[in-house]
Amino acid sequence: MTPDPPFLRKHALNYVEASLRVTIFVKNVIKNFKKLNRFYMAFLVANVPPVKVYVKKQYLYDHKKGHGEFVEGVWATVKSIQGRALYFETYLPEYAALYDKLPISAFVTSPNIKDDIKLEELELWDAFSYHITVIEKITVPPKARYLSPSKKWYEGEYLFTIDSCHADPNLPNVNYSEIPAEHKSFNILELDNGHFAAQPNNRTLFYDKSLTPSEPKQPDFKVSTEEYAVESVSKWTAGDDTNYFYEFKEQK
Repeated sequence: MTPDPPFLRKHALNYVEASLRVTIFVKNVIKNFKKLNRFYMAFLVANVPPVKVYVKKQYLYDHKKGHGEFVEGVWATVKSIQGRALYFETYLPEYAALYDKLPISAFVTSPNIKDDIKLEELELWDAFSYHITVIEKITVPPKARYLSPSKKWYEGEYLFTIDSCHADPNLPNVNYSEIPAEHKSFNILELDNGHFAAQPNNRTLFYDKSLTPSEPKQPDFKVSTEEYAVESVSKWTAGDDTNYFYEFKEQK
């Protein structure tokens, strides 16, 4: 068998080397994109922990039938449409189906839960923005209770939090998500009565078995209305100094 000329072997090796470089580059791009994507604000839809739920069947039939019946499911995502209640998407294994856009009042923890609680008792505010993030606050104690509009206390377990902001500076800011006095987050709670709730910090109390006293004080705080910043109010500047360890001078 006649061996390949040296120049062909050289070109073949160069081709293989270039192909490997492209392959490694593409893999790194995809890998880095996936890493970065974890920290982006979600637009409209965000993943949520896979909480097992039972869907009130009448919600699956536009309230035309199915009252008193339930379908087992698992939460998949949450949808945030400004000016509407939070919408949860649920996987229904029995039907191999995803069902979208149901409020938190559509779900219970057991098919034995027969009572209905109005949506406004379970979720106090509509969504503030299309940009949301979902986070489980690790230091928040699991035991929680909140005060509803009807002045009734509901107790349960903290699951996770949905928060929002105005994430796109190229669009007009027409929501209240970044106004200190108006911003609210949504703490998702699994209630002891078998329902779920989405409540802000200033309606919810969290109890730590080790840290919270037997008779904690009632919060009597005022809502924070200030916007805190350091650069817009500072009288000091480093604009005259190009050294690595620069010094500040007072602006005149």
